[in-house]
Amino acid sequence: MNVTKVLDAKGLACPMPIVKTKKAIGEIESGQVLEIHTTDKGAVKDLAAWTESTGHELLKHEDDNGVLKFWVKKG
Repeated sequence: MNVTKVLDAKGLACPMPIVKTKKAIGEIESGQVLEIHTTDKGAVKDLAAWTESTGHELLKHEDDNGVLKFWVKKG
């Protein structure tokens, strides 16, 4: 996967991972991919809902030893 930007939101509590994601997604072009790293367990549901409501695409997510990683394609 070709990642354009990586956002480190580890250690941040809700809603900061979403706030930081919104800012970071604004800095890339449509069709590019943002990779997000967070330790906030609520981000799984939050990012899925946020991408759906904003027209972006959550490509995949995984748990890497407690670090949740998400790949979001800008709509």
